[in-house]
Amino acid sequence: MDPNSKRREDYRKHSSLNLHRNHALAADSSSFKAGNMFARFIGVIALLTVCFGVAWAAHMYFTIHSAVDGKNNGNVATSAKISTRQPVSVLILGVDQGIEGRHDRGNSDTLILATANPQKNKATMTSIPRDTLADIKGDPGDKYFMFRVNSAYEIGGSEASMKTVSNMLNVPINYYLEVNMKALRSLVNAVGGVDVNVPFDFSYDWCDFHKGKQHLNGRHAVAYVRMRKEDPRGDYGRQLRQRQVIEAIAHKAMSVNTISNYRKLIDIFNKYVKTNLTFNDMLSLALNYRGCMGNLDSGYIQGHDAWIDGSSIQVAPTAELQKISNKLRKNLNLPAETLDNEETRQNDLNDQNNHVKWDDPQAFTTYRIYEQNADKPAGGSNSGYGENKDTNSGSSTTSSSMSSSSDSLGSSSSSSSKTWKFHW
Repeated sequence: MDPNSKRREDYRKHSSLNLHRNHALAADSSSFKAGNMFARFIGVIALLTVCFGVAWAAHMYFTIHSAVDGKNNGNVATSAKISTRQPVSVLILGVDQGIEGRHDRGNSDTLILATANPQKNKATMTSIPRDTLADIKGDPGDKYFMFRVNSAYEIGGSEASMKTVSNMLNVPINYYLEVNMKALRSLVNAVGGVDVNVPFDFSYDWCDFHKGKQHLNGRHAVAYVRMRKEDPRGDYGRQLRQRQVIEAIAHKAMSVNTISNYRKLIDIFNKYVKTNLTFNDMLSLALNYRGCMGNLDSGYIQGHDAWIDGSSIQVAPTAELQKISNKLRKNLNLPAETLDNEETRQNDLNDQNNHVKWDDPQAFTTYRIYEQNADKPAGGSNSGYGENKDTNSGSSTTSSSMSSSSDSLGSSSSSSSKTWKFHW
């Protein structure tokens, strides 16, 4: 074969082989590029998903953060007790502002003292009847008298209520949660309603309730916790129903996981809740105190009916106050202490002078309220509020209005202090 012809034949073979190899390489390159593009696309989608999730979480965090901390003048720090997982106490106050046209501060309708101990994984919830006789505490420079415990709220809001309850039970109170009754209706609706165990059949405010498990919407929940007169246990039965609904809301709220419901809860919090807890406090409570709800000791202060100047009031026996104090202090890791306050002093004086019988089922008619630091009833009346002293002049005047049967209070003021006068 001609050498030139052989070279031409070899060249054609090599060219054909190279062309085949180039096609194969081109195909592999195209496949690689397609796979690489798909991987990049998935990566971008994943990144966008993560970014959206982080953005949503951040938005929710700062929305809730600003909503809560805006109520505390910008205070965002976690309190020392909560950050170190120490036992804490919270006074829950239910108020009626905005319900049935009421816009004045008025008295607190519900008082519940809660404690939580993450070290023991135990919580307590103690209802305090609103008509319980208590030594009212407010501003240090003002003078107060004994009256119904719920009147402390009208004098000085949540702060006065905390001081009064703390003094009555010898228990430190760290925080308060003031909830408008309108919030109850909205909260129940926001979590999709609550389930409660109705103790008996009754109707109230155009709402019907039947014994056994029942699902309540917001309107029915408000009616359920407000009814008192048809309950054979009176205010104590109502307190039990209040605790039922509060516990049910707490459990449902912790399971809410939709954006719309979180927004509803934030809006409700902004409108109807006041507290000295910061957002970081609440976050820490939710994360670190969650186990306490599984071991909840729920109860109330059992008082005795009494009539003072024609008005009904609840007088808590010293033994009952001592029992509650011991239980709460124990859950706060505090030793038991013998109560020594104006409430126990009044009980002692009535034991000595009026021979009250705490086991008598009948309402007391001889219970007296004595002057502070005195062993006789003031002004000769049942109420003992016969004197209203001007703290500047040192003079005293007899106030006949103290024996009024109305349920209000007023004050006389001087340049340095006030003397509050309660009207039965």
